[in-house]
Amino acid sequence: MVYSTALPFGHRVPVFSEEESLVEMIGKYFLQLASPGRRMKSARRGSVESCEERDCNSAYSTLDAGVEDEQRLLHQDVTRQLERCLTEAKASTLHCQMLLLPRHLTTRVVDHILRSSTEEPCGLRGASIKLYIEGKKDGLKSVGSIFPDPAVTPTFELSVVFKADQGDGWPPLKHLFDTSKVLKLRAEYRLVKRKLYSSASPVVHDISYL
Repeated sequence: MVYSTALPFGHRVPVFSEEESLVEMIGKYFLQLASPGRRMKSARRGSVESCEERDCNSAYSTLDAGVEDEQRLLHQDVTRQLERCLTEAKASTLHCQMLLLPRHLTTRVVDHILRSSTEEPCGLRGASIKLYIEGKKDGLKSVGSIFPDPAVTPTFELSVVFKADQGDGWPPLKHLFDTSKVLKLRAEYRLVKRKLYSSASPVVHDISYL
């Protein structure tokens, strides 16, 4: 709220003698309030308040933009960490020379992770993300963990289970690699959300796309 200095009416402060009646004083006062100059001041005051409202809306818009930028950076960082975990797991856990992923798989997974974090107290920063690859022959293998913000104590855990395609391998690469050294992931995954400080049952999402 913007306050303005109160000014006396007229060019000088009126001095009322004891003979002037109270009725006359009140009449002059209300006459001043009804004058055009007073109405103009009221209109100006209204325009100032409108400007203040626009400034507030602008501030909220800036805040929303800042939150969107933060989410975008978190999305990029988690995507990079996820891809790094999969790359490092090729030799250490998966024992393959090449890991093939469907197009946009990691982006879709991280989008899903972000949506699952929106209702949490700390958002994505409070997540502990576990990555697994499940195959018919080898079962479930852990391929890494991601902590979007190591400074925040996790409040919920997300387990991402990728599905290995261990059928006929990848025929176009048979002449380049031994098919036993090539692992292809299917265009589906499972996301399991579990709250760490709650007795609620885990929420399981099975996602498949073309």
